[in-house]
Amino acid sequence: MNHTQNRLLSEDGQATAEYGLVMLAAAALAGLLLAWATGTDGVGRLMDAVIDSLIGGII
Repeated sequence: MNHTQNRLLSEDGQATAEYGLVMLAAAALAGLLLAWATGTDGVGRLMDAVIDSLIGGII
């Protein structure tokens, strides 16, 4: 086995680790969003704003 093959084999788990970190960051962001949504009336206000915008565009 030459040097290039050794290097390629040593990086096999890197993509899996990066994928794991991205998934962990996504879960943390979802947790923060959920905490914000349950701790405030943010979801209701957001939905009201969307509905008002849609109705305003129709009228």
